[in-house]
Amino acid sequence: MKTRSTLIALMVVSHFSLYAEETKEEYQKVDLSAFLQHFYQNPVEVMDKLPPKTKRLAPLFDQNSQSENEFIVQKDQYRQRFLKLEGRAGIRSNDRAENLVDNRSTMLRSLGDIEAKNLTSANLPKTPWSDDYWAMSKGVLGARFADRSFPNTHNWLSNYEYAQKNPAENYVLENRIALLSPSEKYDLLVGDKNMTLTKAMWNEGKYYYDRFGKVESWMGICDGWAAASIMQNRPEKSIVVKDITGELEIPFNPSEMKSLASLMWTKGRYNSNFIGGRCNEKEPKKDPANGRVLDQECFDTNPGTWHLAIVNQIGIAQRSMVMDATFDYEVWNHPVYGYSYRYFNPQTGSTAESFTAAQIDMDAFKRDQFSKYRDPRATKIVGVEMRVEYMTETAPSIRKTDAERYDAINSVTYRYDLELDDNGVIIGGEWYGNAHPDFIWVPVPGEKIRTAFDRALTGTTLEQKLNGAARFAPQSSASGLPLPGIVESLIELSRE
Repeated sequence: MKTRSTLIALMVVSHFSLYAEETKEEYQKVDLSAFLQHFYQNPVEVMDKLPPKTKRLAPLFDQNSQSENEFIVQKDQYRQRFLKLEGRAGIRSNDRAENLVDNRSTMLRSLGDIEAKNLTSANLPKTPWSDDYWAMSKGVLGARFADRSFPNTHNWLSNYEYAQKNPAENYVLENRIALLSPSEKYDLLVGDKNMTLTKAMWNEGKYYYDRFGKVESWMGICDGWAAASIMQNRPEKSIVVKDITGELEIPFNPSEMKSLASLMWTKGRYNSNFIGGRCNEKEPKKDPANGRVLDQECFDTNPGTWHLAIVNQIGIAQRSMVMDATFDYEVWNHPVYGYSYRYFNPQTGSTAESFTAAQIDMDAFKRDQFSKYRDPRATKIVGVEMRVEYMTETAPSIRKTDAERYDAINSVTYRYDLELDDNGVIIGGEWYGNAHPDFIWVPVPGEKIRTAFDRALTGTTLEQKLNGAARFAPQSSASGLPLPGIVESLIELSRE
């Protein structure tokens, strides 16, 4: 178990899958047979292709930056402001599935046990909810997305100047409160005349604008959304609540309540289970014979760990987890919804529904591209083609209701093999592509965001809690954190 402050504090508050035109990135072949033929003919080329996706949306880095892997440097500089992580590698102490999954004491470890429980595919009973990643360049929760006059571009200064020239008090006087940003509505609700939370939102981008002359469009609160969508109930309908004075009526729609929950899980402290690490190398060294990354800190989560984690967490525990893929611009910090996989014989390429029909002895694998990296305990090997469904962000909406039908789900296909011991227990494996899940994390079951000010929020109703919030909300807002008791009360009212 790791704490929020040491691992997830704005760990990957970024987003690569915005709504834009197709890019010219190269992908692995969708057909498994064609893929394997290409892989064995030219593994170096295939290893650097992106895995098949349901759709390809443009990343937020320019093409030159991508081709030179500058994005690794850029996002790592952003991460380092908030946390430090130890390196990642194969199945080592920081890369063990039991350190992530909820059912660690009863975790399935062998393919035979997994098949016996029919877990070659599984979906969650309900989807984590989609939400925006609330770009820092737009003011995070200070963005007035409902106001058509708001620039709503990734030019931080343009957005900031609009907000300054059109203060929230004017909207109140003109009875246009519905057009204000989520943070402005929150400030009005708790009676914060200094608009402390809103100022904190704009200051997030100001730090980068003052230092670099711009705010990268990928910076936001994606990690908070991912955690909140797993841990927080879905706001279901719009509500109108009175402010702390009882005189001002403030509307909140589901998207605005989601934004407050996402911010709460971005800035708040909580315990999470985490496996993996990070790679700081701009150009990690690779084996010239097969394209495999040599640096253990850049190898990412081992496929054996990945397989055990997703099957046990999604299939057995039936709770989501969040995955990151360093070299993949879309699948980064997204909650997993489901998976399905089939086996293939790594020597012949033939597929099978049972691992026993596809596995071969290690010494029979004559086409092995990674023989020198194998675990010496492995006696069998089997190929896996897994399709993973994951939640993606959606643009903020003025819609008055929210439900699963409004969520966005994409999928990605990963190919890898698993090394098995004499008992069919998974002890390792090798990826058949360098773009694959990096680190995986999930908040500990039952975690709540709590602050030092919670004791002041006595009572059960929003009105009662607001009385306690009058004094302490600005102090919490100064750090960018809305009071959890207020946010949770808003969501509860939306579900009545």
